Amino acid sequence: MKASYYEGNKTFTVKEKEMTLPAEGEVRIRVAYCGICGSDVHIYHGNMDARVSIPQTIGHEMSGTIDAIGEGVKGFEVGDKVVVRPLDARLEDASDKGFSHIAKKLKFVGIDSEGAMQQYWNIMASIVHRLPDDVDMKLAALTEPVAVACHDVRRSGLVEGEVAVVLGGGPIGTLVAMVARLTGAKVIVSELNPKRIKMLRGLGFDVVNPAEQDLLKHVSELSNGALADVIFEVAGVQASVNTMTEIAGIRGRIVGVAIHAVKREVDLKMCFWRELSFIGARVYEPQDYEHAIRLVGEKILPLETMVTAVYPLSEIQKAFDQIAQNPSGMKVLINCQG
Repeated sequence: MKASYYEGNKTFTVKEKEMTLPAEGEVRIRVAYCGICGSDVHIYHGNMDARVSIPQTIGHEMSGTIDAIGEGVKGFEVGDKVVVRPLDARLEDASDKGFSHIAKKLKFVGIDSEGAMQQYWNIMASIVHRLPDDVDMKLAALTEPVAVACHDVRRSGLVEGEVAVVLGGGPIGTLVAMVARLTGAKVIVSELNPKRIKMLRGLGFDVVNPAEQDLLKHVSELSNGALADVIFEVAGVQASVNTMTEIAGIRGRIVGVAIHAVKREVDLKMCFWRELSFIGARVYEPQDYEHAIRLVGEKILPLETMVTAVYPLSEIQKAFDQIAQNPSGMKVLINCQG
C-alpha cells in the first residue's frame, strides 16, 4: 500500500508501506477520500512541528469502507461505508466530568497519532461510525467539519426566528451558516473575501462585507433594533472579537468557534451591560457526528459547492502547495486510492 508522510519544511512524500491486519478492537479501512483541514495546513507550514511526530501520516476528515475486522469488534461488516470521529479519549479520567471530547489528555487522531492520508488505515473501532449505503463518498469526507458546525449550532441554542451572525465565511463558517439556517433562524454572514462572498450569496445567504457595508446597521435593520441573538465568532482575529460584542443584542449568545493563538481584548463592559453569554464550542460529541451523517446522507446541505478540488494521493504535495497559493479556496480532498 501507499501512504503519505509529512516530513517537515512544507514537504510531503508518498512511500510504500506494509499493510497489516487490524489489532484486537481495530478495523482496517480502505480510505476513499480525506479532506485537508485548516489544522493540516498549519502542520504544512510547520506551526505544529512540536506536536506532530515527523515523519507522520496526517489527516482526519475522511470517508472509506471497512476492509478487515480485528478480534472482538462487533457491529461492522467488511464493505460497510464509514467515517472516523478522530478523538482518542482513552486517557479520560473522572475529573473530565464525562466530557470525553474535551478531556484534558485527549489525543486528536491524525495530529497526535497516525491519520488517514494513506490507502489503508488501521484504527480503533470505537470511534468509527457507519454511513448510509448510498452515500456519496466525496461528500462523506466532509462529515467531520459538518459535525463541528452541528456542535457549534447545538451549543448556541439557536431557534427559529432568531437572528444569527456568522463572523467569517471560510469552510467552517460556511458550514455553520448552513446548519444554522436549518433551524429557521435569520442568518447573516460577515466575510471579506470576494470569491467567498460570491459563493455564499449564490447559496442564498445574506452576506455583508464589513469593509464596504456597516454590519452593525445591517443587523439592527434586520432585527428591528434588537441586534443579534447569536454570534458565531469563526474568523479568529481581533476585529471579529471587537465586532461580536458590538452586534450582540440583550442576552445575546456568543459562540467561540475559532482557535485564537494569542490572548484577545474583549469588551467586558458590553458583556455586563447587555448580559451577554460567551459559549465555548470545541470539536464535537457522538450525537453531533450522527447528526452530520444524517445531513450528509440525506443531502440536506449543498455540500458539493464546498469542494474546491480533488487531488490523487500521489499529488499530495501539489495539493498543499495550491492551498498555500489560493487561501480563498474552500475544501480540497485527497483521493487516497488515486
